[in-house]
Amino acid sequence: MGVWARRVGFYALVVVIVLQAIFPFYYAILTSLEDGQALFEVNYLPSSIDLSNYRSMLTDGVFDRQILNSVFVATVVVIISLALAVTASYALSRIRFRGRGLLLLTILSVSMFPQIAVLSGLFELIRAFGLFNSLWALVFSYMIFTLPFTVWVLTTFMRALPMEIEEAAIMDGASSLTIIRRVFLPLMWPAMVTTGLLAFIHAWNEFLFALTFLSTDTQRTVPVAIALISGRSEFEVPWGNIMAASVIVTLPLVALVLVFQRKIVSGLTAGAVKG
Repeated sequence: MGVWARRVGFYALVVVIVLQAIFPFYYAILTSLEDGQALFEVNYLPSSIDLSNYRSMLTDGVFDRQILNSVFVATVVVIISLALAVTASYALSRIRFRGRGLLLLTILSVSMFPQIAVLSGLFELIRAFGLFNSLWALVFSYMIFTLPFTVWVLTTFMRALPMEIEEAAIMDGASSLTIIRRVFLPLMWPAMVTTGLLAFIHAWNEFLFALTFLSTDTQRTVPVAIALISGRSEFEVPWGNIMAASVIVTLPLVALVLVFQRKIVSGLTAGAVKG
């Protein structure tokens, strides 16, 4: 009886956690498929399917352009972060030099600063570089937070790799760049997918920098675009359009997680083997 009760309690807890995680997204989809007065009727099953909110978001205005802006920024941030982090993690994990531990802790501490604390100084840098209202302003600013995290995770992962494979490559006359490219990169794919996906999600969802550094609709990314959706008057909020836009920008993240879920789990567990 005790074992049966524990099993029922466990599955009940799993059901509660799953419902808590999935229900908000499910209700957003439900709301996005309704229009008119149906939006204000509380129901948990679709009474009708109306795609007008999706058509409105994708055909009226520049929301499709804003999606491409987010794709560009997030993709460039991931590519640059991984390219720099792989070489940095090799130096921090394989090359002994004075202050290596302090440098690694400093890199990690940078990512712990709240965004608002660096906003004013970063704004001055963006203006000085002539990047204001440019997507490259977001790439530059997002790197401040994605790169330290990526370097830390890849360094931890690379430390767990056996030294023998590197020594064998050195005996064969391989240079450091060849060792990184031919030896470590194939072994680091799980960790790189994990950190790359987390960096992509951060860049895709970031709001404060995108709101501050971009000023025109054609340059804005999707979080700011959704926040600035307004109705015909200040008292009329187009919830259907907002929910449709939210579903549109969430689906790519869900798809990426589903595609790379095995790599993500491998990367997270492998990175925890050795500190």
